[in-house]
Amino acid sequence: MRVMKNAWESLVPSCIKCHDENGKKIEKMKVAVTKQISFHGIPVSDISSSTISSDLSISLAGSNIHSFTLQELRLITQNFSTTNFIGEGGFGPVHKGFIDDKLRPNALKAQPVAVKLLDLDGSQGHREWLTEVIFLGQLRHPHLVKLIGYCCEEEHRLLVYEYMPRGSLENQLFRRYSVSLPWSTRMKIAVGAAEGLAFLHEAKKPVIYRDFKASNILLDSDYTAKLSDFGLAKDGPEGDDTHVSTRVMGTHGYAAPEYIMTGHLTAASDVYSFGVVLLELLTGRRSVDKGRPHREQNLVDWARPQLKDPRKLRRIMDPRLEGMYSEEGVEKAALVAYQCLSHRPKARPDMSTVVKTLQPLKDYEDTSMVTFVYTAPTHTKQVCEKDDQYALKEVKKRQTNRTSTTETALHKRLTPNSPLHNGFNRS
Repeated sequence: MRVMKNAWESLVPSCIKCHDENGKKIEKMKVAVTKQISFHGIPVSDISSSTISSDLSISLAGSNIHSFTLQELRLITQNFSTTNFIGEGGFGPVHKGFIDDKLRPNALKAQPVAVKLLDLDGSQGHREWLTEVIFLGQLRHPHLVKLIGYCCEEEHRLLVYEYMPRGSLENQLFRRYSVSLPWSTRMKIAVGAAEGLAFLHEAKKPVIYRDFKASNILLDSDYTAKLSDFGLAKDGPEGDDTHVSTRVMGTHGYAAPEYIMTGHLTAASDVYSFGVVLLELLTGRRSVDKGRPHREQNLVDWARPQLKDPRKLRRIMDPRLEGMYSEEGVEKAALVAYQCLSHRPKARPDMSTVVKTLQPLKDYEDTSMVTFVYTAPTHTKQVCEKDDQYALKEVKKRQTNRTSTTETALHKRLTPNSPLHNGFNRS
C-alpha cells in the first residue's frame, strides 16, 4: 500500500475559469487556502465555494491518474453502448469498456475498465465527483478500488476505474435466483472491507468514508472486496477535535444514529455502518426492507437483540446458507456485529480490532448445522444402509399415496455425507 501527498497547486491548476454577470470570462482567480494543506491535498469545502466555477478543471500531476478526453471514453465504451451498460447509482450510469494498448502506448496497458458518467440530474454532482478524484487519486490500498483516470470536459464529468467483474456485494448477496455466497466467502468479503476502512481511519490524516454500504463494496473475480464511491468521504478530525461537523449524508439504514441526530461525524460512524453490512452478510436481509412485517423492516432493530443468544441467532441466519457454516464462527461474527452496532460510539471497536477478530473466521469450515430425518413405513422390508435406492422409492410412494393404511414411523438420523442426503426433508 502507499499514500501520495500532493500540494494544492499540483491538484488544482491556476487556470480556474470564472465569468462575470454578462457571461464574459474574467481573469484567473487564485483560491486562498487559510488552513494547512491536509494529507489529502485539498479541503473540499474550499474548492466548492461560490467563488469557483462549476466547470473546474483539475490536474493530478504525478499521481499516475490519467486525464481522458470524452472522445477517448466514447471509443473505450463503444459510444456508451447499452450492451456495455453495467448499472446505475446515485452518481449516474456505469458502462464497461476496454482500453486498447494502442490508445496510449507505453502509458496505459490493455485492460477492461468501468466508466462512470455523472448524471447532471442525479443526487450527486460536481462536488462529489471532485472529492472522488482527490481521494482516490492519492490513496492506494488493495481494498480500495483503483481510479485509473477522469474526464472533465465542458459539463461532462466522468471517472474511469479498474473493472470489478463480480459487481457489488449488494448484487451478489440479494440478487434473486443466484447461487448463495458461501459462509467462507462472506467472511472473506467482510475482512477485506474492514481492512479498507481500517486503512482510511489510520492514515496520517484520517479519512471518514461516510457511505459504507453493500452497494459500495465491489468484488473482483476471486471475491476480494474493494471500497468504491468516495464522493461523500471527509477528512477526519485533527488535533484535539473529537469529530467533524457536517450535514447529514449517507444512506438510510446504514448511518449511525448519533450522526443522524447531531451531524457529528467520527470514525465510529463508519464502524456502525460496517456492523450493518456484517449483519446483512449474516442474515441475507437488506438493512431496510419495507416488504417485511413492520417489526422486521429495520434490520438492526430486529436482529441486534438476538445476536448474543446462540439459539435465537440460528433462527435469523440466512436460510440460503442451508446451515452450512461454522457455529463458532457465526457466534464470533455476530458478537462483532453486536459491538459495532452499539448506540454508544465509544463502546464500538476500532476497525483494526474488527479485522483481527474476523480474520481467523475466513478459515472456519462450512459445516452443516442441520439435522436430517427420514420416516419410512414398517409394512415394507426394513430399510438399511445397503439399500438406499429402495428407501428413496418408498419415500416417493408415500408422498403420492396418502390413503395408505396407518403406519408406524421409524426415525433414522443421517449424516450430510450419506447417499440418502438429498432424498429427505430438512427438519
